[in-house]
Amino acid sequence: MSATHGSTIIPCLRYREAHAAIDWLCRAFGFAAQAVHEDDQGGVAHAQLTYGSGMVMLGSVREDGFGQHMLTPAETGGRETQVACVIVRDCHAHYTQAKSAGAQIVDDYAEKDYGGAGYSCRDPEGHLWWFGSYDPWAE
Repeated sequence: MSATHGSTIIPCLRYREAHAAIDWLCRAFGFAAQAVHEDDQGGVAHAQLTYGSGMVMLGSVREDGFGQHMLTPAETGGRETQVACVIVRDCHAHYTQAKSAGAQIVDDYAEKDYGGAGYSCRDPEGHLWWFGSYDPWAE
């Protein structure tokens, strides 16, 4: 099975302040808001943010059927069980942009032995992200 557009694997996150998170992720990381659907409490029922041919989906923290299985980094002491890895063309420029927007750098920008460069950081609600120029799909 293949997608007609983008990736067939899409990370999903929950944020306490989903509207602020969407704005920050677009400004700091270069995502574009493809769709944002409000819930009846003024939060985000569902949002889709794109970056290149990839996507993340997110929504407001809530105790619904799916949400009861998820925790925020604030509830786990900042520990994650998964991390979104995003391929970027100019990793150093991306690092500079994210850092100036207030991303908490976890692993500083570095050239990697296996090729490309990368860094990891946390967004304002503590979700861990990895960005790098290494493209495992490149031939």
